[in-house]
Amino acid sequence: MKKILTALSLITLAFQASANDAVLKSKLEKLGAKDIEIQTSPIKGLKTVVSDQGIFYASEDGDYLVQGKIYKLTDKGISNVSNQLLMEKVNALKDEMIVYPAKNEKHVVTVFMDITCHYCHLLHQQLKEYNDLGITVRYLAFPRGGLDNQTARQMEAIWTAKDPMFALNDAEKGNLPKELKTPNMVKKHYMLGVQLGVTGTPTIITSEGDVIGGYLKPADLLAALEG
Repeated sequence: MKKILTALSLITLAFQASANDAVLKSKLEKLGAKDIEIQTSPIKGLKTVVSDQGIFYASEDGDYLVQGKIYKLTDKGISNVSNQLLMEKVNALKDEMIVYPAKNEKHVVTVFMDITCHYCHLLHQQLKEYNDLGITVRYLAFPRGGLDNQTARQMEAIWTAKDPMFALNDAEKGNLPKELKTPNMVKKHYMLGVQLGVTGTPTIITSEGDVIGGYLKPADLLAALEG
């Protein structure tokens, strides 16, 4: 009998959690949020909410919402728990990235870039220097002007080309693609960038999920990654 009561209790709790999640999701949708995922959080009493507008934290009853990052204090320092969650989404797009690998890889960074961005162009010109320092660079597309413009369609053509690396290198030399494509793949990259809080380019994401906003020279990036 005790086992049955315990099982029934667990089922009741699961049902209540599901019901609360549904209420919370409904409230957020009314505020305009989309693609909502509700998960547990490392802090008791809070739920993690991943949406097209980023990561939020909500009380279990859905009455309160908190915006910000959660950091875990460890013996090795501070760990950004919030961005680690989104790194799973970043790595899920690894087959869509344009990757410039380092032979003696020490670090991997994911860079949200725009082909019309001066500092992205400067970073791209120095790829060999980053690689020589052991930094692998992985590109995702982030058209700064949004998705309804020529740049977004050009970037879609680059990322879906038979040889995306060649197409990107050619574009960085000034030979932009003449064929424009609807930004479907680029839309995924862009929306993930929004979730991560990307507002400009280049935005560099470390393998731990930390965000480095803006261009850094190769030696400075290495120092930031090893600091």
